[in-house]
Amino acid sequence: MNSRGPLDGILVVDLSRAVAGPQAAQMLGDLGARVIKIESPDGDDSRRWGPPFVGGESTYFLSINRNKESVVLDLKSGDGAAALTTLIERADVLIENFRVGTLARLGFDDSRIYALNPRVILLSITGFGHDGPEATRPGYDQIAQGEAGLMSVTGSGSNDPQRVGVPISDVLAGMNGAFGIVAALFDREKTGKGQIIRTSLLASTVGAHVYQGTAQTVAGVAGTARGNHHPSLAPYGLFHCADSHVQIAVGTEGHWSALCRVLKLEHDERFDTNAGRVTYFDDLSTVVNNALSTWKLADVIDALTAAGVPAGRVRSMDEVYSWDQTRSQGLVVSVDHSTLGPIEIPGPPLRWFAGATEVTPTHHTAPPTLGEHTNAVLRWLADD
Repeated sequence: MNSRGPLDGILVVDLSRAVAGPQAAQMLGDLGARVIKIESPDGDDSRRWGPPFVGGESTYFLSINRNKESVVLDLKSGDGAAALTTLIERADVLIENFRVGTLARLGFDDSRIYALNPRVILLSITGFGHDGPEATRPGYDQIAQGEAGLMSVTGSGSNDPQRVGVPISDVLAGMNGAFGIVAALFDREKTGKGQIIRTSLLASTVGAHVYQGTAQTVAGVAGTARGNHHPSLAPYGLFHCADSHVQIAVGTEGHWSALCRVLKLEHDERFDTNAGRVTYFDDLSTVVNNALSTWKLADVIDALTAAGVPAGRVRSMDEVYSWDQTRSQGLVVSVDHSTLGPIEIPGPPLRWFAGATEVTPTHHTAPPTLGEHTNAVLRWLADD
């Protein structure tokens, strides 16, 4: 059984570009919404981000624009503004991530949007927030990761700040935006009215600080980079075995006892508690790495897994996408691209069940070429 998704019948007009807004719109498209992506005649910036390019198409763009239609409009022209006006009148959701004030300068400030359609949900994403002393700053993921503190706790040490290897501030902003949209759609069922939702790369990154945030705000402890090891749990990180690296995550005292049994670690009272293991981490790391030095990766993962200790390997991207577990979860989908033909792209992370029956949507459309649906959508607007 295959459903069309819980947001079937919802119309999303996506004015955003780059990553954060397109990520939010893609998530709604995965859930069955119809997403019409409005692009300038030059196209979304991410169409030019690469290499790699395949057949002239940016793989970056392909990653965040599945399940969408592309319509080219010049919003500074009368025809473009008129088409957008009609789309807003019909939309359930409008997404934009322009710099503060840009949409208003195009003639679509909040008051006009809600005069056109009081039921529309407007998601607006900025770099640093819509108000405050730095609201007008342009925001890109690299800048947000640094300004929001994430790079200060990522890297091999305090003198080695590192960015996360994916645009995580953008992705988090998109996820938070999609979450807000779904909540607003639910609220609209009760009130009949739309809402404005605002988030930013700054807000979404700070909102993901978790224990690093409370260490600062409650204990006054500023987190620092610890490389591949956890600041509050030990052993919890990347270790070395005979033929590779192995990840071990000891989150409970039961895990620690089981790890000691498997690796035949001698008792050391300094390591009897998690606090002690964190305090004496350098010595602990030496003990664990020495014990692992005679183990092959596959054997130690099997032994630790059997003992109930979370353990794993560090997979390369090609290993991840060929892994049968990845594919069993629907995380790779096949689509038919209008110029590239059949391709595989990463799939949505959610699955849906009605009782024991899976109803996850399995049909996905390829990321569109620039303006691929312009004529069809404009005819649809004119016909209605």
